[in-house]
Order: sequence, then structure tokens, then C-alpha cells
Amino acid sequence: MIEALAWIGLVAFAISGATAAAQARLDVVGFALVAVVTGFGGGTLRDLVLGVRPVNWVEHPAGLWLCALTGIVCFIFERGLQHRRLNQLLPWADALGLGAFAVIGTEIALRTGAGPFISILMGVATATIGGLARDVLCNQVPMVLRKEIYALAAALGATTFVVMLEVGMPQEVAAIIGFAAGLTLRAAAIALRLSLPTARAR
Repeated sequence: MIEALAWIGLVAFAISGATAAAQARLDVVGFALVAVVTGFGGGTLRDLVLGVRPVNWVEHPAGLWLCALTGIVCFIFERGLQHRRLNQLLPWADALGLGAFAVIGTEIALRTGAGPFISILMGVATATIGGLARDVLCNQVPMVLRKEIYALAAALGATTFVVMLEVGMPQEVAAIIGFAAGLTLRAAAIALRLSLPTARAR
């Protein structure tokens, strides 16, 4: 289940990266690059912080090719993407990747011997840093810095996964519940336009 979530997260984040690239009117190389950065940005930072060597994409390059190919395919169907309201497609694809990577990042951190709190932080980083890099590359305000419920959804998914493991739940079941928790909160935030309070301008 963990491996399946990893592939789901990669494809979802690659699509969200390609969608942002379409909004920014990048060329085919830009589509592929942003798709790869979105898919692996958070995981790369996680591995560097945890001292995992080599980082994930060096040891398993198939994911790089999958993200790049996804970006290229999205470029080929760019007109179709534009006609389907990119502003709606991006957050939903991103939500799917966020839910998956919150669990993946937490599981990898736990596997390296990190404690629950650090593992949750690594899950949040894995789920959000790729999207942050995507938005910066495409000259957008990073979604994680907006008032939307974003990092909080990743934290909920990661925390739920850890709690389920602590109470003796099998890892596959815990992964599904954690993924569902993070995805549900993010989806509710998108559908119902829920947001966190922001500072008032003076």
C-alpha cells in the first residue's frame, strides 16, 4: 500500500506541476522540469535532512521518468487542460498528492529511526515542499503560504498515520486511514472554501 501511495502521489503532483506550468505558459522542457520538481522536491529535502543516502530519486530513477513523461503528456494536451479550468484542476491534483506524500514521508522517517514528532514534520515537508517549489518556479504565491488549509491537512494525515500505528493498526490500514484523513480535510477546504484566519492589514 505504501508503494502504491508513492506512485499515486508522484503522478498527482506531476499533474499539478504540469498544470501550473500550463498556467505560466512554459515550454515542454518547463512542463517536464516543473513536474519533476513538484514530485520530488519534498522527498529530496526529507532525505537530506534525515541523512538518507542516496536520495530517493537517485536510487529509484523510474519515478523521475514517470514525472517527466507525465509533464510531457500534459504539454501535448495543453489546450485541453486549459479548457477544463486549470484553477480547479491544480488544487485537486495537488490534494491527492498531498494526502499520499504526507503518509509516505512519515513512514520513511519512522523507518530511519526518527521519533513520531520529527516523522510527522518530515511527512508535512514531503507533502508541501514540492508544491512550494512548483509555485515559485511558476511565479505564483506558494499555496502553502496562502490562507488555505494546506499544511494543516498534511499534518493531519501524517499524525493520523502515526496514531494508528501507535494503537497497533497494521501499517497498510494505517496508511489508508492517514491518506484519507489528509485528503478529506484538504478536499473539504477546497470544496467548502475553508481557510485559516489571516493577519489584518493596518
